[in-house]
Amino acid sequence: MIKLGFIGAGTVGTALAMRVSDRGYQVAAVSSRNQLSAKRLAQAVSGCRAVSNNQAVADAADFVFITTPDGAISQVASEVNWHPGQSVVHCSGADSVDILEPARESGAQAGAFHPLQTFASVKQAIDNIPGSTFALEAEEPLLTTLKEMATALNGQWIELKAGDKVLYHTAAVFASNYLVTLVKLATDLWQTFNIPSQQATRALMPLLQGTLNNIDKVGIPQCLTGPIARGDTGTILKHLNALEKVAPGLLSTYRELGLQTIPIALAKGKINRQQAEELQAILKQSEKVTELVKGVSR
Repeated sequence: MIKLGFIGAGTVGTALAMRVSDRGYQVAAVSSRNQLSAKRLAQAVSGCRAVSNNQAVADAADFVFITTPDGAISQVASEVNWHPGQSVVHCSGADSVDILEPARESGAQAGAFHPLQTFASVKQAIDNIPGSTFALEAEEPLLTTLKEMATALNGQWIELKAGDKVLYHTAAVFASNYLVTLVKLATDLWQTFNIPSQQATRALMPLLQGTLNNIDKVGIPQCLTGPIARGDTGTILKHLNALEKVAPGLLSTYRELGLQTIPIALAKGKINRQQAEELQAILKQSEKVTELVKGVSR
């Protein structure tokens, strides 16, 4: 059985090490800038020892995960003396395996294994990893090893090329990070009618979960609901009017999201081309639209 090592005992490294250990992989060594984190991980994983430097991990393991912050990966790769035949894998979503070139030059195989998941805390990361999709970048035979590891974690895998990584990661930011931003904007609006942020978040959670369930079960575009999906220009105008009065800074965001939603509504088939053009006209800033908005408030 291959011996795994982890350089970096932060949220991703700790959660991944614990999960692969649970699936029968041997984690031999871990190092971290924070020695306490390394010791804590070593205590949690049977057979693992915390070592004082990254080289000790490379010397103890056949397969080394670099789970440091993205900005430190290339430095780690260049400072360690890798061994021929060793596997060196980073977990960055945005970087290709090219940043592991020093390992390749030493005769090691280089790869990337990115869990498409959000890691707000170690506990949440441990809970969320199983069933995730893993973005893989590697050549054989390492690629097969990474596929097997993803499967062992009850996950799916996709294979990416180096040129795909940045857009792949951008898509993840849209789907995860900016979802948080949208919920924050929604709760800010609730505070304008005196509902505290935490209460607003709790109230919105069933809506969010229902939306995600619809995306999963029905798919896009059929899951789309709301005023744009039904061509309700009157409601859109009311929204614009309300935002202009209370939160004018959100107008441009609302307009752009609305414009991006119109093609989805068209694809769903519940609005026609004329309705789509009317919605576009309303959502694009113009004097005519301003007059329409004022008309709604009269």
